[in-house]
Amino acid sequence: METFYKTHNYLVEHTNAPVRRDLMDQIDWNHRLIGIKGTRGVGKTTFLLQYAKEKFGLDRSCLYVNMNNFYFSQISLVDFAGEFVKRGGKVLLIDQVFKLPDWSHDLRTCHERYPQLKIVFTGSSVMRLKEENPELNGIVQSYNLRGFSFREFLNLQTGSHFSSYTLHDILTNHEHICKTILPHLNPLNYFQDYIHHGFYPFFLEKRNFSENLLKTMNMMIEVDILLIKQIELKYLSKIKKLLYLLAVDGPVAPNISQLANDIQTSRATVMNYIKYLADARLINMVYPAGEKFPKKPSKIMMHNTNLMYSIYPVKVEEQDVLETFFVNTLWKDHKINKGDKGTSFMVDNNIPFRICDEKNKFKNNPNVCYAIHKTEIGHGNQIPLWLFGFLY
Repeated sequence: METFYKTHNYLVEHTNAPVRRDLMDQIDWNHRLIGIKGTRGVGKTTFLLQYAKEKFGLDRSCLYVNMNNFYFSQISLVDFAGEFVKRGGKVLLIDQVFKLPDWSHDLRTCHERYPQLKIVFTGSSVMRLKEENPELNGIVQSYNLRGFSFREFLNLQTGSHFSSYTLHDILTNHEHICKTILPHLNPLNYFQDYIHHGFYPFFLEKRNFSENLLKTMNMMIEVDILLIKQIELKYLSKIKKLLYLLAVDGPVAPNISQLANDIQTSRATVMNYIKYLADARLINMVYPAGEKFPKKPSKIMMHNTNLMYSIYPVKVEEQDVLETFFVNTLWKDHKINKGDKGTSFMVDNNIPFRICDEKNKFKNNPNVCYAIHKTEIGHGNQIPLWLFGFLY
């Protein structure tokens, strides 16, 4: 146990989160079992350690442990938690809980056996905490940690402290919002950097970003999808090939029959693999209003723009990038469907959007909202695209 305390102290002392994530203030920390999900690479470990540092410092009532530790191949989480409680432990931070074979059962047992203990754990976005783990129903509060928004990226790069805005704020008050931001900086000067490498916090590390992201993408498939969904290793190459084919095709309706032929599997399996890739936050599926999986999506897009530049950089179309940015930033709190003729997307069932560049000639339809790239400030129903990066 002392070894875990030493590791905890070292990690907490050396944690320096570059941006304080808003999720820190959105979580109700009074709950006894809190799950923080997120795609690999978005900073879940740093988030746990930052929480420990802010709330507890080096107080031994809080302890961070990683389930990658071989110690847990011999000692159960329930027994470990019991020993921690005996020593006065009150808050156990568990990283990568899904590495344990019976993790959900163990969490339930800990929750029932140690009523004075709070557990905060991280898991993959592929995990379905309540749907696939009924023993956690009613006792777990689940939250999602996303990659950096454009706003967070700007704050980090410039030392600013810009706040986020709701979609309603932006739609009704975008001109005023822009006028509070533009005197301090021009967001367009940072936009290309963000869409290339700003979503994942590890761009801050002194390593090649694209190579690091490719490694992370492979881990998402090899660990998050195969391990959690219990898929045999021999199918790994098929899932990787499918992701590559979807990326190369760009944001279009997938040809399921052709994809099934290309990776030598059934149409049903292709659709399941597509769902797993979406759960892992590697792709987004866009449907017509009223439709959802298992129906075929009307468009498959990469989950964020950084992925586009890493997986197939020779064919990155600007319009695809702009639409991917828009969908990714609205995905957190809004419903996005395929748009009707003349529009790109329908947001929340009643707001039609068209994504375009300022140089594009278009006839202004007063019933459509336009998200326009390369413009600093908008007017009326024409809103700068970059401002949607302030939604979280």
